[in-house]
Amino acid sequence: MRQTTSILFFARKTTQLKNGESPIFVRITVDGQRLDISLKRSIDSNLWDANKGKCKGNSLKTKENNRYIQHMEQKLLKIITDLEIQEELTCKNLKASLNQENEDLSIISIFQRHNERCEKRIGIDMAEGTVERYRTCLKHTQDFIKTQYNLKDLPLTKINHQFITDFEHYFRTIRKCSTNTTFKYLKNFKKITNWALANEWMRSDPFTKIKFKMEKVDKEFLDDEELNKLMEKSFEIKRLEVIKDLYLFCCFTGLAFSDVKSLSQEHIVKGIDGNQWIKSKRRKTKVEFKIPLFDIPKAILAKYKDDPICMIHQKLLPVPSNQKMNAYLKEIADLCGINKNLSTHSARHTFATTVTLGNNLNIKAISKMMGHTNTRMTENYARAGEKLISNEMNKIQGKYQYV
Repeated sequence: MRQTTSILFFARKTTQLKNGESPIFVRITVDGQRLDISLKRSIDSNLWDANKGKCKGNSLKTKENNRYIQHMEQKLLKIITDLEIQEELTCKNLKASLNQENEDLSIISIFQRHNERCEKRIGIDMAEGTVERYRTCLKHTQDFIKTQYNLKDLPLTKINHQFITDFEHYFRTIRKCSTNTTFKYLKNFKKITNWALANEWMRSDPFTKIKFKMEKVDKEFLDDEELNKLMEKSFEIKRLEVIKDLYLFCCFTGLAFSDVKSLSQEHIVKGIDGNQWIKSKRRKTKVEFKIPLFDIPKAILAKYKDDPICMIHQKLLPVPSNQKMNAYLKEIADLCGINKNLSTHSARHTFATTVTLGNNLNIKAISKMMGHTNTRMTENYARAGEKLISNEMNKIQGKYQYV
């Protein structure tokens, strides 16, 4: 026999909180048995519409309260339906089910759920590198909670302003991270809290009044002398020779690591000039790019044409993981006497600054090759080097006379 149930939202006007407002409750009645649950939200009693069971007005707080009331009503209806199907609908079981659901809303469980969703979108609208950053941020979050609270997880209710400031302090002191690295991790973490806020699993934004201000950093790139030094160096150790070739390929094409890793024969096309070009879309932004292939990158592609790894994976180059490549690049820099912190991304900066802008190539052409949507983005990569400055200043040499 179907049970009689009702859901009523009300403001308890007989109770006044410290802020002068009345707390909002929901009352569930099952076959005459009553259960009152606080929504942990409040409203001015004059702004409560008892007939409609929601707040009146158009203020931000009213809208947030009404959204949460609607969310709670949908949640309760689902729990009631599930318990009815199981023939276990009682106020006691309903409260237990609601508490269990709330207990599942912890920061690590939400973070893991988010990352699982991202894993399924790799190759669709998310790059492997992006998902890897979320994995790393999750690991740091787990380590921080263990260090700070000696716990494996925390309920979302504990993720507040103090948590964020302590998390920032942890990155700067325990992890010894720079300002920019710290803020990149916190921005990744903010995407998780924003997801929780959008789903109304959290009541307030822990990042309120917290601003990120990235420091300007001069990105590493190779100048002409260092680039030639690297090209002239040969390595007997195969893994170093492969990494050198991959790095040079990026220096002379401007491709990002993820784009090189996914490069296959279908991306080599005949260009407008009759020569071979690389034509693809950036994995990070999905913006199309076209790059003419000249002798050096052509020679590198030919060198690995019959490489077993390339043949197995149907790719043009045997690209390892980004972590391995960056580790080997540090070893290569030491062996070449290059006192710079080389990374896969520094090759892209070398292409923009030394190889193209340094040889007076048009910045619009550079922007198109790099898959940028505007030249302002390109200017973040391409900086005026000494060679370019010298060439430009030579244009006025002899134009003025000092007597």
